[in-house]
Amino acid sequence: MPIVSVVSLKGGVGKTSVVLGLAGAALTQGLSTVVVDLDPQGNATTALDPDEIKLTANDLLSDGYRGRLSDALVASGWGDEVRLLASEPALERRNTPADGSGGEHRLRVGLSGLPDSDLVLIDCPPSLAQLSTNALVASDLVLAVTEPTMFAVTGVHQALAAADVVRRGYNMRLRPVGIVVNRYRSRSAEHRYRLDELIAAYRDLVLDPVLPERSAIMQAQGSCVPVQRWPSPGAREAARVFAAYLREILSAVRNADRTTFPGGGSS
Repeated sequence: MPIVSVVSLKGGVGKTSVVLGLAGAALTQGLSTVVVDLDPQGNATTALDPDEIKLTANDLLSDGYRGRLSDALVASGWGDEVRLLASEPALERRNTPADGSGGEHRLRVGLSGLPDSDLVLIDCPPSLAQLSTNALVASDLVLAVTEPTMFAVTGVHQALAAADVVRRGYNMRLRPVGIVVNRYRSRSAEHRYRLDELIAAYRDLVLDPVLPERSAIMQAQGSCVPVQRWPSPGAREAARVFAAYLREILSAVRNADRTTFPGGGSS
């Protein structure tokens, strides 16, 4: 059961869209998926449209709910095969604890009570503070998301470097599974240049194909359905890309791939 943290340093690059696209791809293949929404904005929680939320990730990370994930998981509006550990705004207080306490292993301990699943996707907040550290400590793989902009290489480098710090300090099994370049426009000379720049810097880590800019992705999210169920050519194209990403993740697990962090040691 791979646990995948989906990270970015910057908000608005489509990190949650990638989480939802992967969850939809897994649903299409009949895989049981758990989405852990650690972003206090709660966009994944909104798009997954659960009927009722009694407990959240904030509760799981508290002492009273260690190891009790089954109490907090709810079925999403997408079906029973996609379950959700919901977010809430109060999670933000755990991102920068006032007392400076650690607690880096709280999510890992909480996920030890996870019922049988085929895939766990963690939607991290767009920062490298305590919540993202918790996610990376609990994960097997990290997937970075960026846009083809001037700051893409710097942002990806910082995100992967932070993940490598977590690997060396807390979780030696953590390794990168890839970099998603989101909202790519093939007709844009700037986008082509930035994609080439990313490939030159990270080579095989940049996932192929890139994720094109398609309005269907946002339309599906606004209707609280997987993009795989949205009736448009753009949605079908996005679905094929997400299916390829899911294959990459599952292949990395099956093959015990030993991809290393750029500039880091073997995982």
